[in-house]
Amino acid sequence: MSDQPYQGGPYEGYDPYQQQPAPQNWPGHDPYAQPGYDPQATQQWQGRTWETQTHAPVQAQGAETAYLPQHQYQQPPQAQQYAEPQQAQYAPQPQPEPAMARAQGPAPAQTPESESGPAYGPATLGGNARITDAQRARLEGRSPIIDPGMQPALLTALLGLLLAATAPVASYALVVPLVLLQAVTAAGWFRLNGMWPARQGIALAFAGGLTADVAVLAAGRDHAPVAILGPLGVWVLLSLVLQLRSHASPDERMYGLMATVASAALTVLATGYLAADTHAVSVGAAAVAVAVLARALPLPTPASVVVAVLAAAGAGIAVGGMTGLGAKGALLGGAAGVCALIGHRVAAYDYPSRFVHFTAGVALPLSAAAPVVWVLGRTLG
Repeated sequence: MSDQPYQGGPYEGYDPYQQQPAPQNWPGHDPYAQPGYDPQATQQWQGRTWETQTHAPVQAQGAETAYLPQHQYQQPPQAQQYAEPQQAQYAPQPQPEPAMARAQGPAPAQTPESESGPAYGPATLGGNARITDAQRARLEGRSPIIDPGMQPALLTALLGLLLAATAPVASYALVVPLVLLQAVTAAGWFRLNGMWPARQGIALAFAGGLTADVAVLAAGRDHAPVAILGPLGVWVLLSLVLQLRSHASPDERMYGLMATVASAALTVLATGYLAADTHAVSVGAAAVAVAVLARALPLPTPASVVVAVLAAAGAGIAVGGMTGLGAKGALLGGAAGVCALIGHRVAAYDYPSRFVHFTAGVALPLSAAAPVVWVLGRTLG
């Protein structure tokens, strides 16, 4: 080969060491890619590359840095990351531990409960031991029917004797115990059905009973059927409207409708004592009082039922002899006693509470016997 310099060609006259104007420094511009770059000039270019967490600022110094850039790193342990920039870009950076956490030391172990707090025993399979007698009877396989007992029976007998004593006096005297009976009937039926507080239904049923009382007093005993059946039909319609305005589910509205209608019917039909003959009221109320007391005696259920019916018939004969009904009082007293036992049985049905016993257990025997006293009193008199 010749030692003569190459002459001719497209690069003739090109001097790489010729002084050139300084390259412009703008984002994205690479001064090393421009021809005519002067390596002798002390050109300083500083800026952050796209690997902001890996590389240090780059400086171009001398001729060797123009073609073989040598970067100076302030973090020598990251040389391997510089060799593999893609891995270094996505590698998670370790977070320094806070000085406060280092000063405090490791966190103490969490205990389940503090030493001063209450200590709870382990879970048991027995559940809550405070259950009702009816629930315990059902768990043991026995009947959950709990009779009201002697105390509600005494209250029923007292209320029945008040009805029997005030009936011959005057209709307005009979209204006082009758209104008390209707109030207890309305409240007890809703509580017996598990609906409490049901203020609207109780108030509606009680208002129906009061309306029937006023209608019978205004129309007289001769027009008592119309005075009783009229409010009964109107109150059934009002109960339907009340449940239609409810925002409960369809099942709950139907359940509430049945409870409201039954409560209103029982409360209105209790007005039968006011519409019946005074002698029939005395015989029927006395028979109910005696039947409930006999049913509360500590006897087997079949025996107590028989004794209660016989006692009611005997009370009917006794009171009928004093009022002029005679032997007819036995039939009226026996029928009233059977209805009283039905009401007594309903009040003891399925998980009753003490409040049920002292409301429904007191009122239902008398309320259930009212239609029979009314009808048989008009028939036998």
